[in-house]
Amino acid sequence: MISSEIGKDVIKRELPLIPKLPGVYRMLNDKDVILYVGKAKNLPNRLKSYVSEKNHIIRTERMLSQTKKIEITTTSNESEALLLEANLIKKYKPKFNILLRDDKSFPFIYIGSKDKWPQIRKHRGKKNKDGFFFGPFASAGSANWTIKMIQKIFHLRVCDDTVFKNRERPCILYQIKRCSGPCVGNINENDYKKTVDSAMEFVAGKSRKIQKNLSKQMEDASVELDFEKAAILRDRIKSLNIIQSSQRINEANLIEADVIAGYKESGKTCIQVFFYRSKQNWGNQAFFPKHDPDEKLNNIINSFITQFYENKSVPKSVILSEDIKERLLIEKALSKKENKQINISIAKKGSKLKVINQAIKNAKDSLNRKIYESQNNRELFDKVAEKFNLEPNINLIEVYDNSHIQGSNSVGALITYGDEGFIKKRYRKFNIKIEKNEQDDYGMMKEVLNRRFKRAVEEKSNYLSFPDLVLVDGGKGQYSVARETMNELGLHDIPMIAIAKGKMRNSGNETFFHNGKEFKFSRNDPTLFFLQRLRDESHRFAISAHRAKRKKGISKSLLDQIDGIGSVRKRALLNHFGSARAVESASLDEIKSVNGVEEIVAKKIYNYFHE
Repeated sequence: MISSEIGKDVIKRELPLIPKLPGVYRMLNDKDVILYVGKAKNLPNRLKSYVSEKNHIIRTERMLSQTKKIEITTTSNESEALLLEANLIKKYKPKFNILLRDDKSFPFIYIGSKDKWPQIRKHRGKKNKDGFFFGPFASAGSANWTIKMIQKIFHLRVCDDTVFKNRERPCILYQIKRCSGPCVGNINENDYKKTVDSAMEFVAGKSRKIQKNLSKQMEDASVELDFEKAAILRDRIKSLNIIQSSQRINEANLIEADVIAGYKESGKTCIQVFFYRSKQNWGNQAFFPKHDPDEKLNNIINSFITQFYENKSVPKSVILSEDIKERLLIEKALSKKENKQINISIAKKGSKLKVINQAIKNAKDSLNRKIYESQNNRELFDKVAEKFNLEPNINLIEVYDNSHIQGSNSVGALITYGDEGFIKKRYRKFNIKIEKNEQDDYGMMKEVLNRRFKRAVEEKSNYLSFPDLVLVDGGKGQYSVARETMNELGLHDIPMIAIAKGKMRNSGNETFFHNGKEFKFSRNDPTLFFLQRLRDESHRFAISAHRAKRKKGISKSLLDQIDGIGSVRKRALLNHFGSARAVESASLDEIKSVNGVEEIVAKKIYNYFHE
């Protein structure tokens, strides 16, 4: 029976020691795992409410029944407590808090300001470089597409600095009119800077001015009978029209704002965030926070906002679908964080309400798709259990595959599938460490499973939870090795299935192995398609990991093999000669002429390649 008195007694003991200050409190269980993080303007008063209230909701009752310890952190004010609370929730993901899942940094477009020949590229993470940042974009795809169109219009370089400094002739991007060729002096510095300024004006929303200038240049070129130049300018104007028309209508004329709307149904919630910058809509993203089914929507949005902006820049305006209890406090905290005035408002009428209603519709559609997928996944899990005579409690499947080329760059891969689809944060790759296993598929499978599950057995609370089913890509041999490995670790209870390709690798003729039996599906069986999809995703991930490892190995310079050549000298040599092969063919005097390479080091390099 659940008893909240356990937690109440803990609070009563700690109350006399807690100062009457704003701060954050953490509820912990007997294993020191954080159950809940909360904040308060007055810590003792907030904690007293847990003791004095008689009829807590079920979630609070469960939390108090598991609470064995309380930790306190005081702050200068309530705003600081709010920001600290969001930080701790994101860090520890407490069981009884509303949690923002699938959180990530959004891509920006970056143009350097200190470079002589600025590069345009995609940027994620902290804005710790000098230059112009524009975004966020809802996805990497939309950012890449925008960069591609800007290339067509303004012909800015996208190559990295190492490639740029070592070009002797323009690359293919110059040939197809995507770059002005600054690497080989096909444009002077002043003209390139003007082009960069125009690109920055464009992404800042001044597209009409850019279009007007381009149109005038095209007319002037036509008058001067420079039809080749006029055609180039025509194509640039065409690209500009494409990117303008791709922007969704900004009915509310929002200059810099995030529109946040939520929709709740069947105990689940979707929150849609639309990004408006420079009067343009740069896409939207759906989020599905984790919470109790009976949690109110305004409380969910309240928690979402603090966690969402914990590691992101905040626009001047945030527009919500409904009011939240801590709106003014959050507004104050975010204003302090960004060092500018942030306005959080509720759309009630006019064009802003139209935008909010559109966001709510998107949230509803996304949630319905999510619920449908979850239900469909549940049916597929049950069908798998029925087919292989398993217990009908499958909620988490792990799939394993290996990839190598003749024993080189061998990697093992793990992907995970749950109720709501593929769980990317549980994906893992394993570089094969035991040399004899690199050419042995069975040995690779044994090593991967050993490393994954041995650690899980030893660190139950600190590593990935156990799956309900293991699926391995392979035949009877892989199944036997995998099953034996799991049994040796004492994991007899975790069921396992092997999927072997059909004759001539024909899709639809796969054979499945489980508990000494072979299983087949009819060609059009949805369960077969489901298992194929899991197998194919593990195969894709394994190949990607293998290719990345192989590419890294190929890109290793011959200079890495010379003792005494560190990163600084290596960089100096590569910048001077362009490649390690060019260093190999260089004379001793040429090597000595490189800045930072003394005569004794130059001789060592020369002798390495010529002895």
